[in-house]
Amino acid sequence: MYINGISLSPLVVAQASESYQSGTTLNRWVEVLVDCPGSTGLFTYRLPAQLEIKPGDILSVPFGAQQLGAIAIRLLAQPNVDLAPEKIREVEDIVSVGFFPSAYWELLNRVAAYYYTPLIQVIRVALPPGLLGRSQRRIRLVRGGRAAGSSYLLASTNPSAFLTPTARQVWELLQTQPAGDYSFAYLQQKVKSAYRGIRELLRFGLVESYLEPPRLTRPKLQKAVTLTGTIDCDLTTRQREILVVLRRHNGELWQNELLQICNASSSILKTLSQKGYIVIEEREVLRTEQGPVLAGDGAKSLTSAQASALATIETLDGFAEVLLHGVTGSGKTEVYLQAIAPLISEGKSALVLVPEIGLTPQLTDRFRARFGNKVSVYHSALSDGERYDTWRQMLTGKPQVVIGTRSAVFAPLPKLGLIILDEEHDSSFKQDSPIPTYHARTVAQWRAELENCPLLLGSATPSLESWISVRRQKAEGRRQETYYLSLPERINSRPLPPVEIVDMRQELQQGNRSIFSRSLQEALQQLQERKEQGILFIHRRGHSTFVSCRSCGYVLECPHCDVSLAYHHTEEKAPELLRCHYCNYARSHPKYCPDCSSPYLKFFGSGTQRVTQELARQFPELRLIRFDSDTTRNKGSHRTLLTQFANGEADLLVGTQMLTKGLDLPQVTLVGVVAADGLLNLSDYRASERAFQTLTQVAGRAGRGNDPGRVIVQTYTTEHQVIAAVRSHDYHSFSQAELEQRQALNYPPYGRLILLRLSSLDPIQVQNTAQIIATALSTEEKFEILGPAPASILRVANRYRWQILIKFAPDALPQLPDWEEVRSLCPASVSLTIDVDPINIM
Repeated sequence: MYINGISLSPLVVAQASESYQSGTTLNRWVEVLVDCPGSTGLFTYRLPAQLEIKPGDILSVPFGAQQLGAIAIRLLAQPNVDLAPEKIREVEDIVSVGFFPSAYWELLNRVAAYYYTPLIQVIRVALPPGLLGRSQRRIRLVRGGRAAGSSYLLASTNPSAFLTPTARQVWELLQTQPAGDYSFAYLQQKVKSAYRGIRELLRFGLVESYLEPPRLTRPKLQKAVTLTGTIDCDLTTRQREILVVLRRHNGELWQNELLQICNASSSILKTLSQKGYIVIEEREVLRTEQGPVLAGDGAKSLTSAQASALATIETLDGFAEVLLHGVTGSGKTEVYLQAIAPLISEGKSALVLVPEIGLTPQLTDRFRARFGNKVSVYHSALSDGERYDTWRQMLTGKPQVVIGTRSAVFAPLPKLGLIILDEEHDSSFKQDSPIPTYHARTVAQWRAELENCPLLLGSATPSLESWISVRRQKAEGRRQETYYLSLPERINSRPLPPVEIVDMRQELQQGNRSIFSRSLQEALQQLQERKEQGILFIHRRGHSTFVSCRSCGYVLECPHCDVSLAYHHTEEKAPELLRCHYCNYARSHPKYCPDCSSPYLKFFGSGTQRVTQELARQFPELRLIRFDSDTTRNKGSHRTLLTQFANGEADLLVGTQMLTKGLDLPQVTLVGVVAADGLLNLSDYRASERAFQTLTQVAGRAGRGNDPGRVIVQTYTTEHQVIAAVRSHDYHSFSQAELEQRQALNYPPYGRLILLRLSSLDPIQVQNTAQIIATALSTEEKFEILGPAPASILRVANRYRWQILIKFAPDALPQLPDWEEVRSLCPASVSLTIDVDPINIM
């Protein structure tokens, strides 16, 4: 069944319209790509007579003892001569028809090649969850009538007494589960050498092994009732009442709604159906994210800069890369909306990517007010069913606008007229894990080229890569493909808020030991008096960044990671909780130091919880809302909290990075940054760029309405170049100084990087493997090797992490190593991730 030596990159999947019959020759076999870790190449299957399979279809196929998802690649009139026809198995079923057009297939191949990732991994990222279903081996207890004759141990009062320790552990674990049923993979995680214990339990007949079929996502069906005949006299009073209700609702209702309105049972409906008065049938119900009902919104008048930018965008025909550089509050979203409107009327679609799920409710509301039900949302916080139905809606080809996060760059919109990356500088567009470690901006650029449509990158603080790309292409005379559009002023000529820098060293010298400077305290007091609203930005969630003993200096650390535990305050009188922000390990706060038994344990540092507690103590009348990943975990919580704030139910929004990402809150007049230093002093060559972007973006939340804004930034390093640039809102001087440093060190955008991340439960093995790989790579002279070195946090979730950085010139890709050879140097216990163009190297 397996064909060796197949190279996937030159394969082109046929368009969905191509039939599986070619002339008079009947294609009876299909080659597929199977979703199975470790499998490479194509596998041949027989086509069942009842299935019409085309290249690009998503299939379910038997594979060994499992049932797996697969992609139909090409159809064959005859199988390979090396394969015995009787050993070729049949395709089980078609999951989705004709999904991969040729341009889309080329995009997936390009992502796989550039990011050194198996093609099937890229396909899994592109598809919604549940399409590539996989069966799994499960183990369950034998009970009652299912007990086989050999299960004589079941008659014993204590069967576990006759078992080896491993088998006993598995047996006891299964006993704790009400159904006595766990997956084989779960048991392996929980019990060392679980397979031996399971084999023993199977031999004694205490358990049975079975294969659970794939849980594929399917359309949601619901019963609908339709009125078909007139109301005659052969009906009971109750039956007549039900038909009258149905007629009042235009002769159609969902069955559950009708039964609820009439307080009736389904048996009455069954009788009416038998008499021919109604028809009961199952219909599909689309599971899509439901937003609030919004009043329609028309196009707004544009400033001269907006109008000029829009005119340039509307002239574009075919691929072009446009950088829309607009200060905060300059009206970039309105430009997006008016650029999309003519495309919808032409029957085309638009794709809008945003960095955070938290940004989608506000943006979605603006788009839905303009385009109504043509707007869909696609991101990981949706249920599997919602993602599946939204994905299928895209395939219809109807003109629509899809708003989503990073993974939506693969949204299968057939008639794509424009791709927009809002806040294009944001690091959330880069995937660190799992593979592929793609950047949505890079993939969006390839997709725009393949779809022959413009790519619009919008930001108040463009990434240095985008900034230098525009300048470089202009210098090379490629102006027809690259455009720089500027929105230098806010709407209605509103001024950018003045930024006040407070030196916290002086505050301390003058006797102020509060986490709030006197200037910020005064501003918060005025906020309360004037009934205005403000934002406080803290770069960390939680209450305190670490807990330390004041007697011996011992710091409480996570037992699974090389980091300190952060204190999280849940509620008044609740147990004090310490939590790891890397592996989510949690423990209660000890009364005494684990090292010296001293009772003097102190919380150090400030997170969002600590700041809100201090605010409640100093400003008890101030109404607060916390906006961080702890308070926005539940579905819909982003919208709920922002709506509460917009409706004036709170005076102050206290939060982390999520506050900086494009939120438009016109009533905010004050922005305070509690401690800017946490952003500046990181061991990452991008630290200054990230700090400038974050501080500029959060400062831009102030003064977007009719009242002027004010920004207060607290820091211990007032002389830092980032602080100076933020004070004057000067992107150009900052980018020039930062680019000079990057060029001197050959860092992006003047050089390119590939980061090899290695991790293992064994600290010695991962270190040795990193050294072996670095030695193997050092024979090449066309690139520079930095490392191997331990990651900045060596241990996370009990895995020890090392990394190797490869640095090379950006112009031509050097003769990079054969990554399969590099992977072969890794033992099974060491995992290797190849991160191309890494954003996070800590």
